[in-house]
Amino acid sequence: MIKTLQTTLSDGRVISLETGRVAREAGGAVLIRLGDTIVLAAATMAQTPREGIDFFPLLVDYEEKMYAAGRIPGGFFKREGRPSEKAILNSRKIDRPIRPMFPEGFRNDVQIVVTPLSVDQENIPDVLGIIGASAALSISDIPFEGPIASVRVGKVNDQYIVMPTSAQMKESALDLVIAGTKSEISMIEAGAAEVTESEMMEAIKAGHVVIKQLIALQEELVKQVGKPKVKVEVYQVDEKVHKFVEKMAKEKVVSALAITDKNKQTDTLAKLVKEIKKAAENQADIAEIVSKHPNDIKTVVEELEYDVMRRMVLDHGKRIDGRGPKDIREIGCEIGVLPRTHGSAIFSRGQTQVLTIATLGSAGEGQILEGLDLEETGKRYMHHYNFPAYSVGEVRPLRSAGRREIGHGALAEKALLPVIPPEDKFPYTIRLVSEVLGSNGSTSMASTCGSTLALMDAGVKIDSPVAGISVGLISEGNKFVTITDIQGLEDHLGDMDFKVTGTRKGITAIQVDIKIKGLSFDLVQRALEQAKEGRNYILDKIAAVIAQPRAELSPYAPRVISFTIDKEKIGAVIGPGGKNIRRIIEETGVQIDIEDDGTVLITTADSEAAKRAKAEIDAVTWEPKVGDVFKGNVERIMAFGAFVSIPGGKDGLVHISKLADRRVAKVEDVVNIGDEVIVKVVEIDDMGRINLTLAGVTEEDKKRAI
Repeated sequence: MIKTLQTTLSDGRVISLETGRVAREAGGAVLIRLGDTIVLAAATMAQTPREGIDFFPLLVDYEEKMYAAGRIPGGFFKREGRPSEKAILNSRKIDRPIRPMFPEGFRNDVQIVVTPLSVDQENIPDVLGIIGASAALSISDIPFEGPIASVRVGKVNDQYIVMPTSAQMKESALDLVIAGTKSEISMIEAGAAEVTESEMMEAIKAGHVVIKQLIALQEELVKQVGKPKVKVEVYQVDEKVHKFVEKMAKEKVVSALAITDKNKQTDTLAKLVKEIKKAAENQADIAEIVSKHPNDIKTVVEELEYDVMRRMVLDHGKRIDGRGPKDIREIGCEIGVLPRTHGSAIFSRGQTQVLTIATLGSAGEGQILEGLDLEETGKRYMHHYNFPAYSVGEVRPLRSAGRREIGHGALAEKALLPVIPPEDKFPYTIRLVSEVLGSNGSTSMASTCGSTLALMDAGVKIDSPVAGISVGLISEGNKFVTITDIQGLEDHLGDMDFKVTGTRKGITAIQVDIKIKGLSFDLVQRALEQAKEGRNYILDKIAAVIAQPRAELSPYAPRVISFTIDKEKIGAVIGPGGKNIRRIIEETGVQIDIEDDGTVLITTADSEAAKRAKAEIDAVTWEPKVGDVFKGNVERIMAFGAFVSIPGGKDGLVHISKLADRRVAKVEDVVNIGDEVIVKVVEIDDMGRINLTLAGVTEEDKKRAI
């Protein structure tokens, strides 16, 4: 049975949910439509739980198909390959608000596939994917405890716009995506041009009004076509095993968590598990149970860790490393650590340590992006994040960047984007690479701080320094404590990772992950204010090392000469099949990029080579005007005068009457083919013909000859 429901947004656009027409074999499938943008979301669950795991195996895939925008993929194979970075980020955006909405201990594999089928270039599909995923789960038999909904909020001319169009987003100072339940916020993802905390809260509240409207739409769909939810049988550790482990481990877990060194702490807890397993072998009734469920001992130890850590914070206001709720670990900032890079820095916070390197390149070295936008776009500022195994004391093969690396890199990139100088003031491609050297919480925020240091070390004139901090949450019922600068165990055992980046003026990016159902507005406000306090503390630490960008670029960085030519001359500079510009590049060794508006960028570390390349381009594009004086060679001789070459591949006529201050009977009496002469433009007629004089050139003219 096909069922379609719809709701109308404040601007008159309609969002519709349709089910029963396509993807009928999935556990739940919904087509969500806004304008001519249509997204399919399908959710499916494995019928039996996966054995031997201690996590919920949820897989979210956001599938970009070029046909949705009426395009054929580039490349040799002409079909979509590995997901783009944007698709991976959208997958993570869908995963985060949905994951907490499943029962604790649920271990069945669940897969959500979100596919934009039609994209109209005005209505953005990513948020529709979140709503569609929730709707598909809600009408299925999968034990999803939703629905939730999501909206994008922009800010144009000081007005908040919920579900803005692509055109409106180009003018927006804010790109905020929130998800939530009817009463709380479950995910925040934002990029912003230094908006204040109060402005951010206003935007969140404006968006939540529409979230409630979209949840009501899903609830009506569930009422009409929803399937009964399957009952989840969550495995419980045998009470005998639980008491046995608790008696042996409780005090030792308290001691282990007091160890501040992460690796030593991990090793101590691992040894404790082995010790208890060995003791269990000597107790027959316990040994029999453990032999059937070998993970039980580790599970109980982790439960004890969870309880000990949280009780310390909630009951005593102290964290496992002795800090108070707002205390930040020791900060370290170093710059100029690599002598031959353009900019480098090491930022450390406790055991978390990140090395960030800045590299400057020509405009042509930007990244070409191919996606569901109508046109390929160039990206001149990039941040790449690497997380090697040694950063957490582990051994594993080096692979290409995974979803985590892409997500963390994108967040740190977004954090600095509002302060990167515009291309017309700084015509470089900028690449930052953050190498995580040690990880014990918030490496993405350390990468943000390292990026600020590396850019200033490179001499990039960023508008303001940017820092980032993460705020965590420990809650129980109505009691909660927010904690600044969470370390790894607090992230693992806590309820929230609320990451905020910004300048002293305001917020530039937010990313919020939670493990509970949602956050109240008061709690969000508190986290934003606490993050601001921590951010300013770190900015003070950065300013103590480097208060502003270096005055000069690194001597190893290329220099860029920027100038403009007539757009009509671009073809002449490039030449047939690129012949002319290739010749200039080969002869001078520079990199040349020409924009559609006639902007020419010459990039090289050799200033003399840049001058030669510019002279070559000037020669092609030069347009003479009356009064110009230049050196040229006599190319042809006619009875009525001599034709002299001029810059730009042109020539002009020196009439026989203009060859000398006297009467000339024969042109050859004054000049011959091949002679170098200094001439001045005296006239350019309506047909563009250039008339020159040799006789009228003064001594002052000769000094300014081109």
